[in-house]
Amino acid sequence: MIAALFPGQGSQAVGMGAGFKNGAGKRVLDQAFSTLPGLDRLMQSGPPEELQLTENAQPALVAASLAAYRAWQEATGVNVSLAAGHSLGEFSALVAAGALELDDALRLVRARGRYMQAAAPVGDGAMAAVLKLDEAGVREALAAVDGTVEVANLNAPGQTVISGAASAVREATDHLRARGAKVIPLSVSAPFHCSLMTPARNRLERDLAFTTFSPTAFPVVANVTAREYGSPEEMPRLLGEQVTRTVRWVEVVERLVELGATEMIEFGPGSVLTGLVKRIAPEVSTFAIAGPSDIAAYREIHSGGV
Repeated sequence: MIAALFPGQGSQAVGMGAGFKNGAGKRVLDQAFSTLPGLDRLMQSGPPEELQLTENAQPALVAASLAAYRAWQEATGVNVSLAAGHSLGEFSALVAAGALELDDALRLVRARGRYMQAAAPVGDGAMAAVLKLDEAGVREALAAVDGTVEVANLNAPGQTVISGAASAVREATDHLRARGAKVIPLSVSAPFHCSLMTPARNRLERDLAFTTFSPTAFPVVANVTAREYGSPEEMPRLLGEQVTRTVRWVEVVERLVELGATEMIEFGPGSVLTGLVKRIAPEVSTFAIAGPSDIAAYREIHSGGV
């Protein structure tokens, strides 16, 4: 059983999606560029610092990821049975599952990026990766901090991301290092997935309330609950909550395995999620597809069954 995975912000790169010059991949990109004029220039030419802006990186990743997914489907004739996305990637997963229209997803994530950036002035917030310490140890260290600092991402065993006010993250770093953790400050423009993003969540929820959602064609596991989406009515709520709550990626992957996933394919630039899956569920087969050459390699490897 195959699960499709879709990356979040940080995987973007100038040139992503450029290989899709015909077929289903190009149709996705053409639609994206028509919906958000100027996105094609940013994806193909940059400059990198402009593409990395949250409001640009988010729709660019949705477009590139879904172009890779649709091109793979067209080339292989294979359908996935499950899906999940890391943070922003959850929008891509819902489009892949037929629950959300591409145009709506692109407009929502463009707005989501703007709202998240506006929620906290640059420099007021910070994020850091915490390695070599389990979740319980991280939470104990954060509990000793006087200020807003929270668990943003549970990415893999021994790999957690914290987010919050810059001063609180600095204080938390001292406590974490005292417990033996390795702490790496992240170069981000805002403290994502913590309560400081509440203004962004409130604004996005208003947009989500006017968006049409449909039942999923296959199960999509949500970041907030690490369980499958049920009815379309809960989709706006969970996508809104996701802005301020923890991305429970370890549990998401574990749930996909519980549901029967034996192969997980990451669609879009980079292979961050592929690496995380190898740490969470090493028994699962993985593959990363960013462009046509990856699809060709996948077909070659799976030639007996594709």
